[in-house]
This record gives sequence, structure tokens and C-alpha cells, in this order.
Amino acid sequence: MEITKESRLKTYKKPLLIFWSVFVVGILAGVLFFVGVSNGTFGFMPTFEELENPKSSLATEVYTADGELLGKFYFQNRSFIDHDELSPYLIDALIATEDVRFESHSGIDLRGLGRVAKGLITRDKNAGGGSTISQQLAKMLFPREEFNSKLDIVFRKFREWVIAVKLERSYTKEEIMTMYFNKYDFLNLAVGIKSAANVYFNTTPDSLKMEQAAMLVGMAKNSSYYNPLRRPELTKGRRNTVLSQMVKYAYLDKHVADSLKQLPLGIDYQKVDHKRGMAPYFREYLRMSLTAQKPERANYPSWNMQKFKQDSLEWEINPFYGWCNKNQKADGTPYNIYKDGLKIYTTLDSRMQKYAEQAVEEHLGLDLQKAFDREKENHRNPPFSDDLDDEAFEHQMDLSIRRSERHRVLKKKGLSFDEIKANFKKPVKMKIFTWKGERDTLLSPMDSMLYYKGFLRAGFMSMVPQTGEVRAYVGGPNYKHFMYDMVTLGKRQVGSTIKPFLYTLAMQEGLTPCDEVPNIPQTFILPDGSPWTSRNSTSAHSGEMVTLKWGLANSVNNISGWVLKQTKPDAVVSMARKMGVVSPIEPVPSIFLGTSDISVYEMVGAYGSFVNKGVYIKPRFITKIEDSKGNLVAQSVAQKNEVMNEKTAYLMTNLLKGVVQQGTGIRLRSKYGLRNPIGGKTGTTQNHSDGWFMGITPELVSGVWVGAEDRAIRFETIFYGQGANMALPIWALYMQKVYGDTDLNISKGDFEKPRGVNINLDCDAVSNEDTGASSDDFDDEDFF
Repeated sequence: MEITKESRLKTYKKPLLIFWSVFVVGILAGVLFFVGVSNGTFGFMPTFEELENPKSSLATEVYTADGELLGKFYFQNRSFIDHDELSPYLIDALIATEDVRFESHSGIDLRGLGRVAKGLITRDKNAGGGSTISQQLAKMLFPREEFNSKLDIVFRKFREWVIAVKLERSYTKEEIMTMYFNKYDFLNLAVGIKSAANVYFNTTPDSLKMEQAAMLVGMAKNSSYYNPLRRPELTKGRRNTVLSQMVKYAYLDKHVADSLKQLPLGIDYQKVDHKRGMAPYFREYLRMSLTAQKPERANYPSWNMQKFKQDSLEWEINPFYGWCNKNQKADGTPYNIYKDGLKIYTTLDSRMQKYAEQAVEEHLGLDLQKAFDREKENHRNPPFSDDLDDEAFEHQMDLSIRRSERHRVLKKKGLSFDEIKANFKKPVKMKIFTWKGERDTLLSPMDSMLYYKGFLRAGFMSMVPQTGEVRAYVGGPNYKHFMYDMVTLGKRQVGSTIKPFLYTLAMQEGLTPCDEVPNIPQTFILPDGSPWTSRNSTSAHSGEMVTLKWGLANSVNNISGWVLKQTKPDAVVSMARKMGVVSPIEPVPSIFLGTSDISVYEMVGAYGSFVNKGVYIKPRFITKIEDSKGNLVAQSVAQKNEVMNEKTAYLMTNLLKGVVQQGTGIRLRSKYGLRNPIGGKTGTTQNHSDGWFMGITPELVSGVWVGAEDRAIRFETIFYGQGANMALPIWALYMQKVYGDTDLNISKGDFEKPRGVNINLDCDAVSNEDTGASSDDFDDEDFF
């Protein structure tokens, strides 16, 4: 039977129709599928706005006044950089390893997909992946969800393709490359290439060497697996694979690559830890201050209403206290220092901060602590004073247990205090602080508490009096082990460092440093009708007429008592308030003994008034804040208050110079060789529990406190326990280093004399009294 043309057509018509129908339907289905993927029908798809502005948590960076990165606040330790800050080695290594056709494709590499398909068929594990850099970026910007089935994984892959294509349309190749490096998590709290370069090699992305860049790019395959800290050999092998890829695609000469492959990883690990690094106490103060909530009385215990008052005052007058909650971004949400990528520019100077930290470590670690430990060797309950009996010692330790976090946790579990106390006596493994570094040991929590109580603490702050800018801030000997900040949080009795407030009133009333007054006991009648009489710690010139300058220089209580009788305790409190002291001060006759608890921060601010010609400037820590795009969002303005006239301020600087020239601060000259114009005041509290030194120069005002956690832990004698021995050396060591750094350009000139002041301040010409004092003279010991 003959087959006609018509019959042949009829025979093939149906299959052709089916083929073309399936083909067209397939095309339409594919188009509709990708349209659905693009529209989010099959799962999350970012909007155009989200693609244009992908959300990332950016670390807030804190800078010093001299441009050094002081630290960061973050959820993720990520800082963005621009493309021109990337080393060319990074770009070449990434393209050679992950996406050799990066410059030519539009988000999807069809040849790469073909290679993957072939590898699946042949089961070739070395066939490579098909994900482009753009697709990998899509994964990082919009992370994978939890998948319930393999079908979900397939849909996610298609969504990544679409996102990659959209990214290619929204950004240039340079921008995609930069976003990739800024986004990738290199592990060990190194998110983004800027953090990774610093954490692993202590450098910046533009300064990475070829082998360093190759290692970091190699980590991008799987940073958990290729972790240079835990698997250095595997990481080195992966680095060498990257170098081989660079040779393969002509980014690197083979001989150079062979040489580089022999090199060790060369890790210079910089651990990311907010407890480490420069100025940790200061950084924590900034964090707490910037994120503070508006004080509510209900959130404060009844015994700490003073803290509520002080915080409320700070909320009102300090624009940076609670700044994040007082200010909003353009979208109406408050600022977040952990993810908004702010740049905070502080007043600290990195060099002066380093010198301050070194001074604290040198004096406490190399000198004072050793003397303290020697004194306590034979005590019955070291490190407590020997006048503390066993019952009082037990009470002190019970109080310490109740204040601890361990007690809070155990009590929450329902344990009684006796059970908790027994738990505190069980030895556990721990790392403990020593001045020679951390040490592994086995101690009970009780013994650990006792061990740490035996360390002397310190608080130090240094400020420019003309601007209020704080240049150095040390809240303790070691932030990791002694986290309580003794600059702003801690307050201790100030001893005789309060006396200049009293003498200021005398100068204001027309007295001068060379005026003579009787050195005799002064008796006051207390509110209950009982008498209280001042007592001196020295018998020098007892019963004689002496100058006010000699009286302050040697911290003679009889002279302070005489001055107080010319004014009133209320006037001293008022003067302290004008000079920035907000802590409670009782207006009682013994006010000049310094029994009030005041912070180093307050005292430094107050003494700045003497140098700044009678104008108090509130200490400042921040100059400005910028957002992640460099826009100025906050700027500091000095808060000033005129306290006294220029003449009074100048007379006070002269009085304070006398302390260093002939009084309790003379060892600044005799021992430390600081012979330029310096004023100061030592302070020692009852039983030598606290040692202070406040020092002024024309360009810097600095204050030091030294003591122990408990007032019952102290030196037994005034020889070691006086402020001139406990605190003054830290100030001296700091200033030696500051003066030694010529780049700081700190002048050694004298305090400026105001016009019209013609008072004779050469008291030797006025009086023939013996005003000399040796470096071994004792400081003031206050008697009640």
C-alpha cells in the first residue's frame, strides 16, 4: 500500500503537535515559575528596596582623639570598607578560586552549571561548584531558611539564582565584590574582611600579603572547617589550593606560588574581647552611658536613692547619657550602638592612655602590692587589717558571698545560705590574675574571693582643664578580673584633697597664701552640744603663727579648722557643688577631713576650675558621633560654670604649688625629678584606707585614688599608707612619660598670672618660718 504525502504528514502531525505543545508549555511554565520565584510565590524574595539596601549589623567603632581605633560595640564584629581598600590579591584569589568568569556572567554561570551536572553524572568530587560570587552573596545577604523537604532546597536554589541576577542589575561588579568581602563571616568574631585582616594578621585589608589573602579566601569555602586556629595544617592546604588556582588562571607565577606554599600561615592572632585592649573601663563606661534608659525611681533600691538622683541629673544635663534612647534615626527608631555602624570620636589620646595604664601597672604591680603583701604575711586574717577579729572577718566574708553572682544563682535554685556557703568552699579549676600574667590553679570560690580582696585597686583620670576633654581613664588594675570602675562608679573618702574647696573660700574673702594664722587646735560645738576639736598629725610649729600656704602644704588640720571658722560648712558644700561635685557632703565641722565619698571623675573636674581661671568645665568624653554614612548626628558642647574669679583661682594654684614645693607632695621633685611648676594635694583617710593625689599643671589636671575593695583591708602604718606613697607615684610616672613624649607637646611652663594681681606670694620674704619638708614627712592622717 502506497503511503501518500498526506498520510505521512498526518502520521507526524500528532507527535509534532505534542512536541511543540510540550516545548511551548515548558517554556511558559519555566517563565511562569521564575516569575513566581521572583514574586515570592515559592518562598521569601527580597524587595527592590531590600536589594538596594540589604540590612547588615555593623559594629560601632570608637576612636581616640589622635585617630586610633579604641574598640567596637557589636552584635557582629563587622566594619564595612570600600573597594579601593581591598588588596588586589584578595580580588584575584577570590575570582580564581570561586568564580573565574565573574566579570562576564550576569549572576548565573551556565558553563559552571554544566560542569556541576557533568560531575554529578560522573561522580567526580573535584568537578567544582556552580555557585557564582553573586549567588554566594545572595546566600549571605538573605540566609537560608529551615527546610522541611528536598523540594524546599530546590526552590531555594532557584531563588538564589533570581536574587543573584537582581544583584547584578542593581550593583556593579566592584560593589558585589566589596559586599562579598564585607559580609563574609571568617569566624572567631571576625565578620567581614576588615575584621578578619585584623584578627588573623593584625593588619588592614589593603596591606595583606599574597599568602595571607589566599588563606582568607580559602576560608570562604568553609570557615568552620578551615579554621587556622584549630586546624592550621588543613587551612594551609586550602591556602595552597587557592595559590594553585591563581597559577592556573594566570594571576600568579608558578615559581612564586611554589615559594609561598612553603611559608607558614604566619598568624598574628588578635583576640576580639571587650575585656581586653586599651581603655576597657572607659569603653564600658561609654557603652553603659550611651545606652542608659531614662531613670525611673521604681528601678532603684530604696537604699540607693542617691544614685537615682545622680542618674536623673545626668539624664537632664548630659546629652550623651542615654543618647541612643533620646535620639532617633530617620526611620523613627532609636539608635543602636551594636548594629548601626556609628563612629564615636572620643577625647582620649591613645598615647596618654597607654602611659596612664603603664603607670598604674608599674606602681601597683612592681612596688606597692609587694610592700602590702609583705606587711600582711603574719596577719591572722590576711589581707584584712590585724585589728579585725575573727567574728568581724567572718561577717565581712559572708557579706561578700551574699553580693556575688554565684550566690544569686545558687539561691535561685533554692539552696539555703549554709548550703551556699558550703558550695563556696569546694575547690574548682580557674584562671587567676597575677601581676605576671594569668595562672591556672585550683581554688575554692571562698579562697578566690579572699585572694582578689588582697589586690590594691586604683582609679586615674587625666583632663585638659581648658576644654574638659579627658585624655586618660583607668578604672582599675585589670578589667577582666576587677571590673568595678573606680573613676566614675566607685566613690571613696577623699581625705584632705577636699581642703582646697575650703581654702578657695578664704582666698575669695580676701585672704592670701602668705597670711599668717595661729597653729592651735580649733574646737567646734556639734548639733548635739558636744565639742569636737581638730588634731594635727605633726607637732611642727605647734602654737606658732604660720602661713596659710604652709598649712595647706602640710595638710595641718588646725589651720583648716581656723579657715572653716571664718566661713561655714554649708559654704564649703556650696563651693563643691559649683565645682561639679554632686556626691553627698555633710555640712559638719569635720568636713575638711574629707570623710565624704566622692569619685575621681568629680575631683578631677573640680580641680580643673583652679587651672581654668575659675571656670568649671564638666569633663567630656565624646567630641562627636557620625552615622554609618559619615553624617554628623551628635556633637559635644562644653558645659561651663564660673566658680570663682581669676584672682582667686590663681591664688589657689599658688597654694597647691606650695604642696609640691615644700609639703606632702615634695617627693615629686626629690624622687621623680619633676621640677617644673606643679600644684597638687595629697589625701589620706582614717586608718590609711584610701590614698589620693590630685595634681595640676597648666595643661593637665589628673587625679589618682588607690585603696582596696574593703576599707578594712589597708596598710597598718602611715609610712606606706599615706597618699604620697599610695597614689602620688602613679601621677608622677604618668607625667614623666607624658613629658618624655615630645610629640604630645605638653608645656612645662608656669600658671598664667592674671592682670592686676600684684600680691607678694614669696612667703619666705614675708615670714622667716621654717617651711621645709623632707620627702619622708608623713602626709595627713585624719583624726576624729
